[in-house]
Amino acid sequence: MTAAFLSACGGSSATDEAGSRGNSFPPAKNALDDFSSGSTGDSNNTNGLAQNEVRVTVEVPAAVAPNGEPTRRNLRIVTPDRLEVYRTDPSLRPLGSVNVSRRTEDNGREVIAFEEGLPLAPDVIIEAVYGNTRMRALAADSDRDVKVNPFSEYLVTNTLAGYSNTQFRELLDCVDDAGGELCLNKYVWSTLADQVHDFEIDIPDNRDLGEALDLLGNRGDFAGYVASMAEYALLDEQSSGRISASSADYNSVFVGMELGQTFRESSLAGSGQWGVRTAQEESVTDNNGTGYVYPALTLTSFDAFNIRVTSLANDIPYNREALIHQAGNNFFERGSDQWDLNTHASSPGAATLVDEIRLLAGRALYQSITGQDSSEIIGWTRNPYHLDAFVSATGGDNDAPDRVLSGYFSAGKAIQLQSSAGTLKRRGTLEDHYVSVLEVNLLRKQGFSLEALNGKDYNVVYLASRFSEGSEPVQIESGAGTWGISGNTVAQVMPTLTIARANDGTVNGPVVGARDINWTISTRPSRLSVGDREIGRLNLDISNAAGQFGTPQLGAGASNPEGSLLAFNLDNGITGDGMLVAAEQADTAPASGRFRLQGFSMGLAFGENRLRHFDNALLTINSSSDATLAQRTLDIVHSIATESVSTPVLQDGNTVALAYTAGAGGQVTFTAGDLALEGFVTDDQDQFFLQLRDTAAGEQSLGLLMATRLPD
Repeated sequence: MTAAFLSACGGSSATDEAGSRGNSFPPAKNALDDFSSGSTGDSNNTNGLAQNEVRVTVEVPAAVAPNGEPTRRNLRIVTPDRLEVYRTDPSLRPLGSVNVSRRTEDNGREVIAFEEGLPLAPDVIIEAVYGNTRMRALAADSDRDVKVNPFSEYLVTNTLAGYSNTQFRELLDCVDDAGGELCLNKYVWSTLADQVHDFEIDIPDNRDLGEALDLLGNRGDFAGYVASMAEYALLDEQSSGRISASSADYNSVFVGMELGQTFRESSLAGSGQWGVRTAQEESVTDNNGTGYVYPALTLTSFDAFNIRVTSLANDIPYNREALIHQAGNNFFERGSDQWDLNTHASSPGAATLVDEIRLLAGRALYQSITGQDSSEIIGWTRNPYHLDAFVSATGGDNDAPDRVLSGYFSAGKAIQLQSSAGTLKRRGTLEDHYVSVLEVNLLRKQGFSLEALNGKDYNVVYLASRFSEGSEPVQIESGAGTWGISGNTVAQVMPTLTIARANDGTVNGPVVGARDINWTISTRPSRLSVGDREIGRLNLDISNAAGQFGTPQLGAGASNPEGSLLAFNLDNGITGDGMLVAAEQADTAPASGRFRLQGFSMGLAFGENRLRHFDNALLTINSSSDATLAQRTLDIVHSIATESVSTPVLQDGNTVALAYTAGAGGQVTFTAGDLALEGFVTDDQDQFFLQLRDTAAGEQSLGLLMATRLPD
């Protein structure tokens, strides 16, 4: 069959020496010239496009067109020798023509119009040829600014070819609503085709297309995201639902543990860097006075064209503490005073509620800017991630889930920005950072009172890090114990473990300790548009309560409406910076079930630092005494002597047999040799919160994990 053939500059003039020739590039929008907050990393431009049109940009590795126009990710914009549009299947062969027309804009950019409407299915390909380099992209792209480059080529080759003919037919049937039931997942492909371009992964100068694809395949976060989204696309309408309430607002408790590499200071360029991010409230002053942005998530359910949709969006202001670890074991603390309060916010988008307990989506995160009016303007980018969150069961048709729990991984960059003619242009990379996130979102309740907590006993687990330039620059502390709450008093019994790196590079621990002490808990009113209200936010102090706008001595957090689950962002010099989770004690623990394991561990070894993100590992409880852990992690390793930090490496497939012990009050342990997981199960038997300790291969590791139930 004949594909629609679009010639950009006469296909017969293409030469094998395309990589060494010059090129003419039309003035057009380039991501180097339009870095902005409140947008994702992928620049897009739909100005002047009709609803059925897409604008096509072709980007090749620098090795293919060294004289091409530079753009982000070290790619080069080129004018292709030819473009083709055709239908395909898992064979990836051209199978048929597509009814399109074309036009060339005044600036020379190619625009393709789909006469029967924009494709939503993954069966329509836009193929670009430049010299000997051939790349493809899905025409289904939600922002209609189609980029044909190594990222789009990876998506095409590593998703479609993995489907059987039957599965591919099901995907097309979903888009076509062939069964008569409108299918939410018809929009997965337009989301995926767009979001692969939000990844900030640089292609080195010496890589051709094949080598660039190999590099992307070896990036565990990118390859894992693409694979997870391709599997997500197979969900049918029968699997999806929506939250019962039309809208629900949540207080968010958030921690991001990071390991990366800094280039910000010339004398320390290339050094490894630990970091921790904790959610904070942000004060905003305008003509109407001072208001506050509180870490929050919103879920909204609605019917769109008779499709059941759950939309989610969040905005989490955060502080950041960091510690640079230079070769020779020199340490440099960089506290929260080094950066403005930053924000971790996601682009609003649809998600699929599966079997009423798992919320699935591809999530894009917004860029942010700090130091906008200073001599150092920094742009912060964050890569997309696949959301696989736990959502609690509801008690009725108009009730909202009381918790949304998730763990995910997002790499990113800090980029030097230069203001020029009203735009912000990218300059050098200041940091590469790799972040493992745990996020506990607890339903807000107007009129919340401490009576919801009074008289209850809780199981508690926490992890926090302390950074300094002292004798032990890195200290990681974890605890698993109990709380008893009476009025404003928290009676804590807390065995602890601490590992540390001394300033000569040696690793100490784990040191056994205890924090058996009474603390103070209080409500933290929130200033809303309707006035000051109690909505479930809390202070945790050593003695006197911090009050509405005071700084808690230990940290701020939240409770769900019934007081059965609490979480706090620890942000202090005592325990350190991290997260604490407390749940009302349970009568028993499950003897069976499958659970999604998410979270992180921080590892210290001779000559190395390691951040390990548990990337949707599988914990299976087989009986009241044994379980298995199918490990799946993303590992980032900092080699101290060589000042190198690895990109995320996926470790998949190793299954560990665990001895499982259930104690009083819902307390549990899972053990296997050097590995121990200790913590508790919630009263509904659907979630575990666990302290990880591991001493394998001479590395001391502590971590915080969350295991949430999967459908049977």
